[in-house]
Amino acid sequence: MATLATTAPAAFAPSTSNARQVNPWAVALTVTLATFMELLDTSIANVSLPHIAGGLGRSFDETTWVLTSYLVANAVVLPMSAWLSRVFGRKRYYMISVALFTATSFLCGIAPSLNFLVIFRVLQGIGGGGLAPVEQAILVDTFPATKRAAAFALYSVAIVTAPAIGPPLGGWITDSFSWRWVFFINVPIGLLSLFLTNRLVSDPPAFKAEVAEAKRLGKLKIDYIGILLIALGFAFLEVVLDRGQIEDWFGSRFITSMLIAAVACLAFAIWWELRVPDPVVELALLGERNFAISNIFYFLFGFVLFGSTTMIPEILQSLYGYTATDAGLVLGPGAAVITVLAPIVAVLTQKGFVKPRWLIAFSFAVVSASMFYYGSFNPQTDYMHYALARALQGFGYAFLFVPVSVLAYSYLPPGKNNKGSSLTNLARNWGGSFGVAFITTVHERRADLYSDRLSRTADLASPLFHPRIDSLTKTFERLGFSHADASQHAQGMLYNQLNNQASLLGFMDCFHYMAIIALIGIPLALMTRSFRPGGEASGGH
Repeated sequence: MATLATTAPAAFAPSTSNARQVNPWAVALTVTLATFMELLDTSIANVSLPHIAGGLGRSFDETTWVLTSYLVANAVVLPMSAWLSRVFGRKRYYMISVALFTATSFLCGIAPSLNFLVIFRVLQGIGGGGLAPVEQAILVDTFPATKRAAAFALYSVAIVTAPAIGPPLGGWITDSFSWRWVFFINVPIGLLSLFLTNRLVSDPPAFKAEVAEAKRLGKLKIDYIGILLIALGFAFLEVVLDRGQIEDWFGSRFITSMLIAAVACLAFAIWWELRVPDPVVELALLGERNFAISNIFYFLFGFVLFGSTTMIPEILQSLYGYTATDAGLVLGPGAAVITVLAPIVAVLTQKGFVKPRWLIAFSFAVVSASMFYYGSFNPQTDYMHYALARALQGFGYAFLFVPVSVLAYSYLPPGKNNKGSSLTNLARNWGGSFGVAFITTVHERRADLYSDRLSRTADLASPLFHPRIDSLTKTFERLGFSHADASQHAQGMLYNQLNNQASLLGFMDCFHYMAIIALIGIPLALMTRSFRPGGEASGGH
């Protein structure tokens, strides 16, 4: 562990064997393509669930397993991707993942029943789980440390833009064609990615030498116990997060049992992985301060980004009457701001104009401010204000991902890049899962609280109740309803208005809570160790 924290690795030349012939940006675009496709798939199917339920003759609650099964499989594979890269070879494992993801996307599109669809989604999640970590490791090894920030700028655009355009794209495809095309669109992208990866990407010599030496010394033995514990622990935990609110959390024996099993498996997995010589997940890397704090940053990033990205379309569709496509367009300005600013942030980072810790602290401050801004909205808020708030959030995130990505690898030796990328992507994914579970639960409970409070103003003893009912009744009578029907419609409308107001207040509380959570990143940023953009230490503290 001491070797991880002494000095940062010096800048090194691109280590892919074909780096002299192939432009590293061609490699970066190639691997980003598949990762973009996989991240898009985490959100694109959400808006299609009602259509899937109708098309396969199942209830909406049953079809939510289409999402859960993918997330569970994804969560299981993510922490093991570095180990699998060493077993199969990084390029080969990456191409296997792309091929599996592409083939199962086609199978999902032709699935004759929900049972088959869930099975194919599990396989798709297994394929998708290896894409982002391997891509990040490829970027680290392809670009020298002095140019790594620019590569991460491209990666940041992909991981923010994909979840943002998923819902509107999924809604448009479903409305214009069929829910099956939500999966079919992955096929041509996957085939293109396979072709380009085969032509442009290769394992770096240092990685090949490391794997060959490990095999010669017999260090690549299969850690069956570690794999089993990690797979079961993360699978149980993902089920808890994804199904908890649906099953009423600890009011359900199923959820309680899943959580106990998850904690037991993960606790035993941590103990086991820290004592085996070649662990599936190298937890010892978290002993290096910058890398450990970077994982917290990735978690916070996923928590607020995925939580808000899930919440905003739901608010706009359920309370403001937006279509899925229009609601998705509100998310666009945030992605656009990041796309424009990412190259600028890369220059600030790699040239050393601003220390990464200050960029990260500024980022979390702006993201927190954007959440507080969201929390001030009301039923009359228009598209422009929601789009402006999303742009402000994107402005904050533009200053986060690049410096955090550089920070994460600042003191890791090149031989640990693969295992490091598995942990950072795992932190980001779990942040997203916890964020979505958090806002789903908090919103429902706060909305119930506000509904109870507001309903007290709508009882027969309330001085506000009768004038409001009389006004609405007269409105319906002018539209041709009888007095009895008009009175019934008036009470129904008032009830819906109260529920909508309670729901909006619950969403505003979620924004306030996420604003406070984002503030956690500011003091953590100031606790990071200093380093030069080229990867060299500049004195720690």
